[in-house]
Amino acid sequence: MATPGGRIAIIGGGPGGLYAAALLKRRDPDRRVTLWERTTPDRTFGFGVVLSDETLGGIEHADPVVHEALQRNFTRWDDIEIVHRNTRRTSEGHGFAALGRKRLLEILHTRCHALGVDLRPHTEAPPVQRLAETHDLVVAADGVHSTTREAYADVFRPRVTTHRCRYIWLAADFAFDAFRFEIAETEHGVMQLHGYPFAADASTVIVEMREEVWHAAGFDEATPQESVERCAKIFADALGGRPLTSNNSAWTAFRTVVNERWSHGNVVLLGDAAHTAHFSIGSGTKLAVEDALALTACLEEHPDRRSALTAYENERKPVVASTQRAARASLEWFENLALYVDQPPRRFAFNLLTRSRRVTHDNLRLRDPDFTAAVEREFGCPPGTPPMFTPFRLRGLTLRNRVVVSPMDMYSAADGIPGDLHLVHLGARALGGAALVMTEMVCVSPEGRITPGCAGLYTGRQGEAWRRITDFVHERAPGTAIGVQLGHSGRKGSTRLMWEGMDEPLPDGNWPLVAASPLPYKPGSQTPRELSRAQLTDLREQFVAAAGRAARAGFDLLELHCAHGYLLSGFLSPLTNRRTDAYGGSPERRLRFPLEVFDAVRAVWPEERPMTVRISATDWADGGTTAEDAVEIARAFAAHGADAIDVSTGQVVADEAPEYGRSYQTPFADRIRHEARVPVIAVGAISSWDDVNSLLLAGRADLCALARPHLYDPHWTLHAAAEQGYDGPGALWPAPYRAGSRPPRKGRTDAPKPRLTLGS
Repeated sequence: MATPGGRIAIIGGGPGGLYAAALLKRRDPDRRVTLWERTTPDRTFGFGVVLSDETLGGIEHADPVVHEALQRNFTRWDDIEIVHRNTRRTSEGHGFAALGRKRLLEILHTRCHALGVDLRPHTEAPPVQRLAETHDLVVAADGVHSTTREAYADVFRPRVTTHRCRYIWLAADFAFDAFRFEIAETEHGVMQLHGYPFAADASTVIVEMREEVWHAAGFDEATPQESVERCAKIFADALGGRPLTSNNSAWTAFRTVVNERWSHGNVVLLGDAAHTAHFSIGSGTKLAVEDALALTACLEEHPDRRSALTAYENERKPVVASTQRAARASLEWFENLALYVDQPPRRFAFNLLTRSRRVTHDNLRLRDPDFTAAVEREFGCPPGTPPMFTPFRLRGLTLRNRVVVSPMDMYSAADGIPGDLHLVHLGARALGGAALVMTEMVCVSPEGRITPGCAGLYTGRQGEAWRRITDFVHERAPGTAIGVQLGHSGRKGSTRLMWEGMDEPLPDGNWPLVAASPLPYKPGSQTPRELSRAQLTDLREQFVAAAGRAARAGFDLLELHCAHGYLLSGFLSPLTNRRTDAYGGSPERRLRFPLEVFDAVRAVWPEERPMTVRISATDWADGGTTAEDAVEIARAFAAHGADAIDVSTGQVVADEAPEYGRSYQTPFADRIRHEARVPVIAVGAISSWDDVNSLLLAGRADLCALARPHLYDPHWTLHAAAEQGYDGPGALWPAPYRAGSRPPRKGRTDAPKPRLTLGS
């Protein structure tokens, strides 16, 4: 801090609190650091703690004494074993280090004592308000049930989410020889074991299952000892018939903690008080220790407490948010484990290993090439062929690879007629190697446009202009398919071009809007008229007429746009459909008009050409479409003949709260694929060819649609092939471009390195 010395209070004696106490005292011996802890190390919850090499590197740099003590006590291993339906699959090359939680706390206690920290075990901390008055800094490391966080809830603004599984921490009196996941399919439902060694003669064992399985199995009425014995019996094979032990263990549901702010005055949150991450990615202690390192460093680097705490938040929040996204993906994978148990054993294992999206296909291939190659063979990859360059068939259309150029509005048409920009935009991406190039949303009427610059298929001239583009694609990029996305803007129409004010009404020249219900998109938006039955018939026929023009224009695939709050999407969501007639109310009634349009379009669309449907799988808003609803919507369209579901999310209501992140929409596609049993196109922040390979190989998607990467690089797919060393039928370079199939050379990098450094 700005001046040496000072009084620091630490609430909580877990690893984060103790390590913060040691670091703060070591960096400034004049500080008076006092730590309150209600319990002692011998009464800690849990058993083993896993730390990463990255975290250990930070510890080594900050306090070699603690690092050396940890190194002496670590148990290390490299393998992950996955046991599924009596088949064991082992993946190598992962690298783990663990030690007992009690031993970790003992090491930190010893270090705190040696440095002169005032440790007060068995002692409840004074109220945080009093500590804040008598100390220069109060570090609240008081865990997931933090009383400090609750005392200042109006400032920290915590969000606590309780999840769907119950779990219990137990231990076995032997060391697993790998990180072990074992799946038990019982009469009550699927249960799973997470096990790993933390000493030469001890392992952590976590048993987890969905809440409804926990109830059905009677664990809600079992005594603690009965639970321990029953878990040992269920997983007797994994345990070799050995018993399990408990340390005041109890069944609980994981709670994800997120705080909008981490500090208030001289009070700062650390570890589980500030954030939690599901145990399945082993990051709880890691994050707490890294918090302690960052907090101490920021106090050193900044001239006053306020700027130091601001810097601490700014440094840690993005790291924690990224970890929490990975943890959320992992915990949801285990919540939905029953969806995946029918996968072939190797694909199931790969799916489990890549569940958090932090371990990917390419990363796993480096760690364990033999395992990854076996998964690729099981998937059907020919030798030397990445998963993304395998073909996929939709009705009479065979796509040469799994990459789709996602629809991207250009807002550059004149009177709905696509022009040269559309030819260049779509033509360039067709030449770039993707198997399927999609148009922007093409509107079925002038009133169905989003903006005056939107393209249409409601006149013959528009159809002729589209024919020019499809002819170019088929002639100059043979093997590339081009698809049209048909839609109607509904209540989101008559707005400015995106770069002039997205979703903002036109300053003049507005046209009247129609929608399922007379609800404006947002304050200031135009209020649409509720569609009458006669108007619904007219609209359906507009879609039919546009589909006929699309067929004559030579499109290979047609997608019906039922997402993003446009007209058909507006019927599906309970937030935008308030009708009381046959087209509103129950999910079945809300589906009625979109299905009528689909059936009418399918009837005129050539039988051999596929049709897909884009949906918003969640509205990201309370009371809106849920993931469960999306499965039923997908089932309904599949039953009516949809060949694939293009799974997007959101943009239905203006007050949505999306959970952005890498591949953040793909879990919805994954769920629809496995529950509705229909091919899916995954979309949403898929940015790398490694992501595409990972999603396909894990069985989470059949095709992957990318938008922004194709704006950045029209030849994204061909470059992905070159970067992976692939040269085959899944990625054919156009003859005029073939000379560019190898990356150009850069500046010289082979200059001789200096052999000696001479002192001055």
